[in-house]
Amino acid sequence: MVYPIVYYPEPVLETKAAAVTVFDTPELHKLLDDMFESMYAAKGVGLAAPQIGISQRIAVIDLSVGEDPEQRLVLINPEIIKKEGAQAGEEGCLSIPGFREQVTRANKATVRAQDAKGEFFEKTGEELLARAMQHETDHLNGRLYISHVSALKRDLIRRKVRKLIKAGEWQ
Repeated sequence: MVYPIVYYPEPVLETKAAAVTVFDTPELHKLLDDMFESMYAAKGVGLAAPQIGISQRIAVIDLSVGEDPEQRLVLINPEIIKKEGAQAGEEGCLSIPGFREQVTRANKATVRAQDAKGEFFEKTGEELLARAMQHETDHLNGRLYISHVSALKRDLIRRKVRKLIKAGEWQ
């Protein structure tokens, strides 16, 4: 099932998501499948559960956008435990479509998370994978990428979104 993407400024996007405590259930596996399907339908490389209106600490990432099943990454209750270096690059978000900004993030990041069975693991990513892991973990903490840009740019984006909402051009 493809879930509709929740758009900023929906409150679920700026609320810390609840930890997952029950694992390896048919419902969780279905949600994960649906999240990948929703992410691919939206042409994204990452999706956090709050972006489909579900306030749980779950994120999926696939830099291959469905081309390589080996690249599918499930992060449940993730925490970034190590960051190294820095990279600046253009970043966007499925929940704020049409906007992209330069964001500086760690070039290498290590995440500690659980898989669908509740098993803990660590994954280190560099460049785009590191950016995606940080971006999705931010979502689960109620932070959007626009919190990493200047207050002036953030305010400009907020004003443009309000104008689009008022004009009925924002989902």
